[in-house]
Amino acid sequence: MPKKSLAWLLVASAMSLSAAAEIAVIVHPSNSSAIDPGVVERLYLGKNNQFPDGSEALPINIGSGSSLDNFNSSVLGRSTAQVKSYWSKQIFTGKGTPPKEVGNDASVLDLVANNKNAIGYVDAAQVSDGVKVVFTK
Repeated sequence: MPKKSLAWLLVASAMSLSAAAEIAVIVHPSNSSAIDPGVVERLYLGKNNQFPDGSEALPINIGSGSSLDNFNSSVLGRSTAQVKSYWSKQIFTGKGTPPKEVGNDASVLDLVANNKNAIGYVDAAQVSDGVKVVFTK
C-alpha cells in the first residue's frame, strides 16, 4: 500500500473514532445510589422505576441527535430505531411509558441539577458542576 494511502486511511480512522463523543450518565449530586450500566438500562427500558437505594427514578431522554444515538448504542446496546420500536410496543400494550424527553444537553443538565430523582445523559464535554457523573461510556 502506498504511503499516501496508508496515511489517509489512518487520518480517516482517527476522525471516525473522534466523531463518537463520550456519553456521561449523570444524576443529582445528592444521589448516593450505586449506578452501573445495568441499572441505567433497566431504568431507560422501564423495567425498573427506582434507584438501587429504593428512591424514585426519573429518567430523562434527549429527543434526537448524536447524544441520543450514542447513549442508545453504547449504554443500551441498541440502535435508536430499536429503542423506538421497543417503546412503541410497550405503549401499545399498556406496559410502560418512555422516559421524559427534552430537546438538548442543556435541558438535561438543568433538570438533573434541579431534581434529586432525575437521571440523564449528556455529551461528556458538556458536564457541569451542578450534576454528578456516575459513569462515562
